[in-house]
Order: sequence, then structure tokens, then C-alpha cells
Amino acid sequence: QVQLEESGGGLVQAGGSLRLSCATSGRTFSSYSMGWFRQAPGKEREFVAAIRWTFGLSYYADSVKGRFTISRDNAKNTVYLQMNSLKPEDTAVYYCAATKRELRLGMLEVYDYWGQGTQVTVSS
Repeated sequence: QVQLEESGGGLVQAGGSLRLSCATSGRTFSSYSMGWFRQAPGKEREFVAAIRWTFGLSYYADSVKGRFTISRDNAKNTVYLQMNSLKPEDTAVYYCAATKRELRLGMLEVYDYWGQGTQVTVSS
């Protein structure tokens, strides 16, 4: 069982930055691929970014490419999402998720464990 806890959300003006953190339990964090998803009011949950447990390869949704960076610190059992140049359309609840898989990391159903989410609000 893996438990995930997000933090770092908040209110920021457009153009600003936030860094989200996702702390995980367990001693096998390094063998999990990690993903970030988001869900805006009235919309479906969508993929934001993911990082494979092998080779640390990362993937991004087109909407955040060049602005967001996913990273992981295996010593701290934590994955991060650095968000720069934030836009009002980035407003959503952000969730981190974990999976043993390496492929199809943009798909919700691939993930086995989810956090409770953290709210990010970007004002115009």
C-alpha cells in the first residue's frame, strides 16, 4: 500500500509560480512511476505530467510543456511539480498518483494509488 499526500497549492496571480510536492509512504518509492493530474470544476481529470521510475524519463501534456517541470527525489520519497508562468486555465485540483508501470503514463487507469489533491487557483 502506498499513501500519497500533496502540498504546495494556493492562490497565485497569472504569470506566477508554485511548486507542488507529493510525499509518499513506503520504502519502494524509487520503483514507482509518478504522475500529476488535475481536475477543474465541471471537467474531467486530465494528465499533466509523469516521470518514469526507470531512467527518470518525463512526459508532459501539451498545455503545460515548457512551463511545468516534474522531478523526483528518491531519498525523500517525494515527487515535485514546478509550475511557472501560470495561467488562469491552470486553476484546478492537482492530484499525484503512483504506478508500477512504465508505459501509458498519461492514462488515469494506469495508476494504482492517488492522493487527496491540492487546490491551485490562478487569478487573472
